[in-house]
Amino acid sequence: MTDFLSEYHILGLVIGLCTFLIIGIFHPITIKCEYYFGAGCRWWFLVLGIIAVAGSIWVRDAFWSSLLGVFAFSSFWTIGEIKEQQRRVEKGWFPHNPKRKTK
Repeated sequence: MTDFLSEYHILGLVIGLCTFLIIGIFHPITIKCEYYFGAGCRWWFLVLGIIAVAGSIWVRDAFWSSLLGVFAFSSFWTIGEIKEQQRRVEKGWFPHNPKRKTK
């Protein structure tokens, strides 16, 4: 795949588009995870990030390695965003899940 994208000089554009989509997908995932699971789900993103880092190192293709790296660091970023989302819920900017027990 990298050969095709490189041949037409669009590898960077496709990686940029995929990065945009990955970051865009993580935004609602962060909101939903905090709503349903609270701050405890931060560990999931740590594990996902570590697995994606390992995959990025293991994969030889530059395209897939780059996307795994973007996914990894988006997962790491989500760890902090879960805490920020919790603060947004406390401020009333986002709804609180009445079925979930709080601190």
